[in-house]
Amino acid sequence: MATLRRAAKETVSGLPDGFWWLWTSTLVNRTGAFVLTFLSLYLTQELGYSAWYAGLVIALHGLGGVAGSPLGGMLTDRWGRRPTMIAGHLGTAAGAAALAVVTSAVGVAVVVLLMGVAMQAVRPAIGATIADMVPEHERRRAYALNYWALNLGFAIAALGGGAAIVFGYRTLFLVDAAATVLCAIIVFLRLPETRPVVPPVVKGEEAVAEAKVSLLEVLRDAPFRTLVLLNLLVCLIFTAPWVGLPLTMAGEGLEPSAYGMVIAVNGVVIVGFQLLVNKITDRRSPAALLTVSALLFAAGTGATALAGTPLLFAVTVVVWTLGEMVHVPTNAAATARLAPEHARGRYQGVMGMSWALAGFLAPILAGWIVDGPGPDVLWIGCGVIGCVAAAGYATRLRRVLADSEASETAAAVAPVPAPEADGEKVSG
Repeated sequence: MATLRRAAKETVSGLPDGFWWLWTSTLVNRTGAFVLTFLSLYLTQELGYSAWYAGLVIALHGLGGVAGSPLGGMLTDRWGRRPTMIAGHLGTAAGAAALAVVTSAVGVAVVVLLMGVAMQAVRPAIGATIADMVPEHERRRAYALNYWALNLGFAIAALGGGAAIVFGYRTLFLVDAAATVLCAIIVFLRLPETRPVVPPVVKGEEAVAEAKVSLLEVLRDAPFRTLVLLNLLVCLIFTAPWVGLPLTMAGEGLEPSAYGMVIAVNGVVIVGFQLLVNKITDRRSPAALLTVSALLFAAGTGATALAGTPLLFAVTVVVWTLGEMVHVPTNAAATARLAPEHARGRYQGVMGMSWALAGFLAPILAGWIVDGPGPDVLWIGCGVIGCVAAAGYATRLRRVLADSEASETAAAVAPVPAPEADGEKVSG
């Protein structure tokens, strides 16, 4: 406990006040996030739709995120961090409120699709804001803390929503809308705009505006494109257990309650040990951390093929959860490191698109594989993909991220040019 307290104190110290207001908004938002947690139950038990339709609607939410992430990245750079966050939160709140009254199949599908766009559009703005206000050497810690708030809020929402479901699903959705509006109010009142003012580029004797960075140009950035593709592989095997694990456990004859207890281990481990993991991984090589996280995903998901009891399934969840705790903040910090200052939103948006794409594809692929070749094929395939991703991080990004880190450090310690004799500052 003393080690945990010391790790917690060191982890939360030294970050700017603006970050903590952003952290608070994340916690408030996720504490009221009831829609996705209970949507499938609402659609099947309350409205009487089929499980197939419920799965389709949730997939549409992920599809909306595929479009919302690059849209949010573009707005983050052009419009600003605060306006993008506020608009996205208010759009999400409107969607949650609409679900309390919309009951038609087409209406629910459209609302959930638009909610996916709005929710995912906020994330590039959050990632860019953290990169703007937190020094480079502290960013991984800041991203880890924000991710911890997200999981803490989600755990509270799951517990609180389960207890409060006696008031009805529609009440939960309205509470979700109110919490999201409160999140937007916190951003509006307390969070400063952090979008950098990019100076014009001097060509000859004329100053011209900084060239805009399009999404196509972001994808032409070879190191970043590699980071995105490797992240997509990791996200696929990270998302697979959320569909494949309950089906696998049911095939072993275990009750649904056993799956509930096993998957709860994921949230418990993150909430309980994220700060300690931050301390252990602090100042480590980004490429090495990403390699280790991919191997943990590979080991945890691959070993699921060997599990047969709730305890063994829980052990596999612990292993890939450790990979999640290392991967998410490290990948976010690496994205911020590779992004030009004036294009942080677009880079975060493209990276977020890989998460959303995996959230759309993995459930479909996992269900198809379990019903077809079988669960063992799914888990062995996840293990192989994790090893491929680990090899990619170790061989393709080790030098790039190390060189980027060295250049950031050199820039931070570079001496300020001294004034010339005539009192004017040295140019260049």
